[in-house]
Amino acid sequence: MRPLPRVHAFTHAELLSQPDFGIRAAAIAAAGSAVALHARARGLNTATLEAAALRLLTLVRPPEASLFVNERSDLAAAIGASGVQLARTDLAPSDARRVLGRGWIGCSVHSGEEARAAVREGADFLVVGSIYATDSHPESPAQGLELVREAVAFGVPVIAIGGITPERAAEAKTAGAYGVAAIRALWHAPDPAAAALALLEPWLTVEQ
Repeated sequence: MRPLPRVHAFTHAELLSQPDFGIRAAAIAAAGSAVALHARARGLNTATLEAAALRLLTLVRPPEASLFVNERSDLAAAIGASGVQLARTDLAPSDARRVLGRGWIGCSVHSGEEARAAVREGADFLVVGSIYATDSHPESPAQGLELVREAVAFGVPVIAIGGITPERAAEAKTAGAYGVAAIRALWHAPDPAAAALALLEPWLTVEQ
């Protein structure tokens, strides 16, 4: 199984419909194997989500970036995605494993208790947030970096999400995060390729 990417670019239905979506997706994917694009669009039918996921798959392959499908383990398995990202209301990670087979299984969590349960149920990694206040999910209160520290203690990679910027990515790394996830900081950036590299920078500095 390929290493888990450090930077995760989440999508939603509105983004998928933007005329320049493919251009921006390709720019983010240009960061290569350290980046994952997530096909996520609650409310869309399976055919529409599959079409979006397949489009992303063609864009991530040349630079060897990864594609994750959110919620749908069956679709992730069918198209050969690198993994699936589950909400706590989706399949349990152990059940998703039966469907997906090989690949990364992540679980989105919002508390230490949820993190503990997800790891116990077989999650390979956790997407933890919202760490900072974010316009993407204004209903989600900021949990702060303490949630990252708490989740890291359960022994799987932790991806911090919610209000992430390059400066905050460095803070998340210091708190123990394996990587970060974002929507606005990547898809709405004037230069998505540069934005992906900026979010990745705290880990590049260590790994070089």
